[in-house]
Amino acid sequence: MAVTLLFFGATADAVGKREIKIELGDGATVGQVLGNITQTHPGLGVHKLLIALNEEYVSLDTSVKDGDTLAIFTAVSGG
Repeated sequence: MAVTLLFFGATADAVGKREIKIELGDGATVGQVLGNITQTHPGLGVHKLLIALNEEYVSLDTSVKDGDTLAIFTAVSGG
């Protein structure tokens, strides 16, 4: 199945791109996707990452389906 990963801010800097399309096996979870991408791009591992699947925050055990979009970004604080 094909999934699109979108990167914002520091995550885009760590990956060197704003968007990547990847192929996954059926039954993959958000946690597995995150584990794979942090192995490929270790610079992501230094950040506390937030994940949105199809524009909704999700937990790492959420299943990913063909055509889904995962947004990966860092927590932002402000005042």
